[in-house]
Amino acid sequence: MARSLDGLVLAPVADQAPGQVGTRTRFTYHEEEGRIWAEYAGGDVVRGHLVGTREADRLDFRYVQLKRDGTTSGGHCVSAVTDLPDGRVRLDETWEWESQAGSGTSVVEELAD
Repeated sequence: MARSLDGLVLAPVADQAPGQVGTRTRFTYHEEEGRIWAEYAGGDVVRGHLVGTREADRLDFRYVQLKRDGTTSGGHCVSAVTDLPDGRVRLDETWEWESQAGSGTSVVEELAD
């Protein structure tokens, strides 16, 4: 199993569509006894939160965010957690909006010190 996400800061490796997370978005993760949560902000996102569970190297969570244009949106994501060769953590994500149309995949990686 990949190491704990607790206290890690991760960022997307590529931009998504406008109004969504992008390379300027930062996620600060927390993990305790199979529970995960994170706060995120940056780019078009003023504030976002996610909450869910971790079973082995699989995350399952819901997210909600406030965008710069004042709108809110939320969805569901399942992620695979892997350790990179340099010791950082990577999440391969499959997500779907629940408040609007759209779905896709993305990759976020732990920021190097």
